[in-house]
Amino acid sequence: MSTSLNHELVPVARNLINGQWIDIPGNQIVSTMPADPDTVVWQGTTLPTQMSEAIQSARSASSKWASWPIANRIKVLRRFQEIAKSRSEQLGDLVSDETGKALWESRAEAGLIAAKVDITLEEGEYTGRHRVTPFSFALNETKEAHCLFKPHGILAVVGPFNFPAHLPNGHILPALLTGNTIVFKPSDKAPAVGQFLCEMYQEALEAEGAPTGVLNMVHGQVKESVELCSSEEVDGVLFTGSWAAGRSILEANLDQPGKIIALEMGGNNPAIIMPDADLHQAIVEVTRCAFNTTGQRCTSTRRLIVHKDVADRVVPALLKAASNLIIGEPRSTDPVFMGPIISEDAMNSVLSFQSKLQATGGRILMESTQIPDLKGWYITPGIVEVDRFTIDTDDCGCDEEVFGPLLRISIVDSFEDAITQANATRYGLSAAIFTQDSALKDRFVLECRAGCLNINCGTAGASSKLPFGGLGQSGNHRPAGAFALDYTAYPVASMVENGNACMIPSGMRMEKSWIE
Repeated sequence: MSTSLNHELVPVARNLINGQWIDIPGNQIVSTMPADPDTVVWQGTTLPTQMSEAIQSARSASSKWASWPIANRIKVLRRFQEIAKSRSEQLGDLVSDETGKALWESRAEAGLIAAKVDITLEEGEYTGRHRVTPFSFALNETKEAHCLFKPHGILAVVGPFNFPAHLPNGHILPALLTGNTIVFKPSDKAPAVGQFLCEMYQEALEAEGAPTGVLNMVHGQVKESVELCSSEEVDGVLFTGSWAAGRSILEANLDQPGKIIALEMGGNNPAIIMPDADLHQAIVEVTRCAFNTTGQRCTSTRRLIVHKDVADRVVPALLKAASNLIIGEPRSTDPVFMGPIISEDAMNSVLSFQSKLQATGGRILMESTQIPDLKGWYITPGIVEVDRFTIDTDDCGCDEEVFGPLLRISIVDSFEDAITQANATRYGLSAAIFTQDSALKDRFVLECRAGCLNINCGTAGASSKLPFGGLGQSGNHRPAGAFALDYTAYPVASMVENGNACMIPSGMRMEKSWIE
């Protein structure tokens, strides 16, 4: 199977500003195929004024879109859903070309785009819609209490490369539903996918007669991200990416405390295997979650903590499972578990981290190496055993999120030590335990510090019907997923007096004759 680009999918580089598509020729930003780095997928250059123009466009449309009846906004989202369903295969192919994901995984991501509409619009006790639905009640015989939810205004959405369609879509959809306007900056590693997503949205907005400028998109790199996220005209930032970038966003907005900041910043996720676990289940899940998407998920299993009583069975089986993973061209018609990593820099980061672990006492059980027989940035899974995971040393990299297929293993002799080592990180996104012991399950949920806690299933993968986010360097208590609607609108409290029962407090005098 050839890795050649599907030229029918190659987009002309464009920004979307005030309802107009603007060509941006040039090569300031270049996206190439990870499976064939000589092949350009997308290239373009944003002009210096275009980010500010996009922000002003979103500002101009803000009050019009917010005042649109929610039924009309829902029509836009339903129209978008129809378009996304019809173009799901095209989107999946483009994700595969631009990110190097195996085609089965890319098409699965593409399928989530339309499905997210149903989840966002679902009504019921446990849904996001329920939590942002206005409500009222009587305070007394004449006074009413009301709570309504208002959009923040202009929301900046900054997308990542690993799920370049699904993750920004998870911000854009709820933000549009609650009446916000958007300025979206796609990842500069996957600009073509971000543009494809916006093309579908813009088509839906135009078809339903929405105000001009509701959704804007400007491609860019660090400079453009900084301009967007720090702008005083922007009312909120919805970000998925690294801790370093998230920290910069917080710093840039220290003097804007009223701006909503929702950060999802990755993890250094542990999985624990206890002696009573279903070891087959545990090894399948750990292998899958450590190495799918070539280890480029924020929920990927980075650290495995194995009880000593089963380590002599778990570790050899894990090595066999990892060594039998099929690595190959993303568009291969043969079964392929994982394709290339996103870039040469990403590959070198994994190999450099592996060398660092070895230099500080780590024992390489399976070496991660570049695959010389394949043209792109193909890399094999790596497994390194360390003495233990401790937050106060740099030997095990507990506070380094290395985005690639490298798993570290530690052996423990108790559940207590397993929890201690699982919590030995300033990240706190996802964690998993494999055990049949109900008491240990309860203790794990109580004592393990992470926003997503899984039992007998791996760290990677989440339900869109649940919140998704973490603690510490993983997030700022603004979980996405089913809770995304919560940070796209803010509650406003109102009291309405329908009578004339005003109470004159002690020490105050008021006579009706004064106004007659």
